[in-house]
Amino acid sequence: MIYYLLYPLHTIDGLSFLNVLRYVPFRALAATMTALLLSFGLYPWFIRRLQKKQIGQVVRTSGPETHLSKAGTPTMGGALMLLALLLSTALWAAPDNVFVMVVMIITAGYGVIGYIDDAAKVRKKNTGGLPGRYKLLFQFSLAFLVCGWLYLGSEGLPADWLAIRTRLSVPFLAFERYPIELPAWLYVAFAAFVIVAMSNAVNLTDGLDGLAIGPVMINAGTYALLAYIGGAVFFGYSLAEYLHIPSIESASELTIFCASIVGVGFGFLWYNTYPAQVFMGDVGSLALGGALGSVAVVTKNELLSVLLGGIFFVEAVSVIVQVGYFKLTGKRVFLMAPIHHHFEKKGWPEPRVIVRFWIIAVMLAIASLASLKLR
Repeated sequence: MIYYLLYPLHTIDGLSFLNVLRYVPFRALAATMTALLLSFGLYPWFIRRLQKKQIGQVVRTSGPETHLSKAGTPTMGGALMLLALLLSTALWAAPDNVFVMVVMIITAGYGVIGYIDDAAKVRKKNTGGLPGRYKLLFQFSLAFLVCGWLYLGSEGLPADWLAIRTRLSVPFLAFERYPIELPAWLYVAFAAFVIVAMSNAVNLTDGLDGLAIGPVMINAGTYALLAYIGGAVFFGYSLAEYLHIPSIESASELTIFCASIVGVGFGFLWYNTYPAQVFMGDVGSLALGGALGSVAVVTKNELLSVLLGGIFFVEAVSVIVQVGYFKLTGKRVFLMAPIHHHFEKKGWPEPRVIVRFWIIAVMLAIASLASLKLR
């Protein structure tokens, strides 16, 4: 929005400095600072409002005993994160960019689903919330709707996207040499699954103070680089072609969206770090997970998201394994799932679990970026 309002003025004497708005990196930095200042500045007021309305965390009695003291801590803090993220993106990204619109729709839609879930938990005073089957129904419905248009439609979609949209990019392999072409209907289902899976994986990871937001910011920062590289053109030469990755010029605007996630994440982490003053709730975790999943789909990093989001992947798999094995044998693989609770049960202090998971997330991000040259 700011680009369209102010950039045309750069031809006026004395306003030539506005030419800097042409550049995605500048607008990404501006979006980061905008999101950071909005969240950092508004959270004290927002936390007081949550406390006044008695919107507090409901803790399951079967969880670690150390978590019982967290009952009543303000939750649904992700609502402010969502507002700051969408506002910062709308201000600094090109509002008519089709990919920016797609990821914002997914993020906002999943935020609404999370809000309904959180509101139900607060109202019922238990961890039940919105039944899982309805939550998945709403998530898949929105994902299928958006992905169906992306992969079956053509109106308003860039030509470079249309040429490669049903191809899978395999990490560590050159995209143009080893393409995996899927039927459009199958790709729609696969892309929708990636978005829903990432959304719920981030939700499962959000069990300790600051545990989820750290890897979310690390993932978002990495996607910001991947989106920019995938669309960067210098002197008529595509950086994506040099690195043998999908070239989608319009996707570079997603750098601004991802940078906004990093900014809002830092603002939230100031108040969510151990011991947390506020929790993001499902309104935050489902929305941020959906945001990461949709960015992975649009930038053609669906398979790389398994490596980059390895923390989320392991957390989700630990729950699936635990539930499946218990139903088959009546025994448990882990002391408790998701797996971060397993380490708590083993006696690890909460901050140790959090920081070590962050370190692993950084290592996975480095490995993901290394895949750009190992092709």
